[in-house]
Amino acid sequence: MIGNKPGMVLQERDLHLLREIATMRIVDGEQARIVGGFGSRTRVNTRLLALTRAALLRRFFLGTKAGPTKALYSISAKSAELLGTPVRGPRRRQNEVLVGEAAVLHQLAVNSVYCALKYRPVPSGSPQLKTWQCFYEPLAPSTKLIPDAYAEIAGPKKSVALFFEIDLGTEALRIWHEKVHSYLRYAASGDFERRFPLNRFRVLALANAPGRLDSLRKVTASLTEKIFWFATLDSINRDGFWSPIWFRPKVDSPPAQQLL
Repeated sequence: MIGNKPGMVLQERDLHLLREIATMRIVDGEQARIVGGFGSRTRVNTRLLALTRAALLRRFFLGTKAGPTKALYSISAKSAELLGTPVRGPRRRQNEVLVGEAAVLHQLAVNSVYCALKYRPVPSGSPQLKTWQCFYEPLAPSTKLIPDAYAEIAGPKKSVALFFEIDLGTEALRIWHEKVHSYLRYAASGDFERRFPLNRFRVLALANAPGRLDSLRKVTASLTEKIFWFATLDSINRDGFWSPIWFRPKVDSPPAQQLL
């Protein structure tokens, strides 16, 4: 146990939760429950409230014009100092209602993939997450690419490097066209091998709806049939990351492709 101030004693699980929230930038209660290993929403809400009152978490509310819908949490400057990590959450007032915050919704979607990949039970011998990394600047001086996340996965026979692109349908398809071009140039540049331990990578594009998924695949197929794999966010949350849910760029290719 680690003392914080009179009346508040940090458990190892608290530190784990704070580290995970620092990695995920901002979380909702369900994501905090999953990464913190809490069995119920009541228990995690109680602990989140205690950490907020101890000034170790900052709380916001996701809302619409009709009012707030749910609480969101990020680490505070106090917990960042404790963990030795930067503060990456929204720069808003405590308890502020966040309305129309596309970046927040996007980050919550990224987090849902992280939770599914790291915390969803998998059979013995299944691929395991080794590394999860987020980026705050381009991958290399030669590119403007800033992926949503990067993971290294250790499988029974090989390891794979994965870049993630989460698409909520808010950007024009020409932006995706440019992004595909950038990934292809990055793959050919040799910059990936100089920075990361593996010699090749895949790009996993996750869409918010089947129609958007088809649009992304059509754009990609006009440029390449390599590197890119596609699924919907719902299919990962429903069936699991390692289920046969993946499509390749060619639109008339069959589904049920597995990553490893």
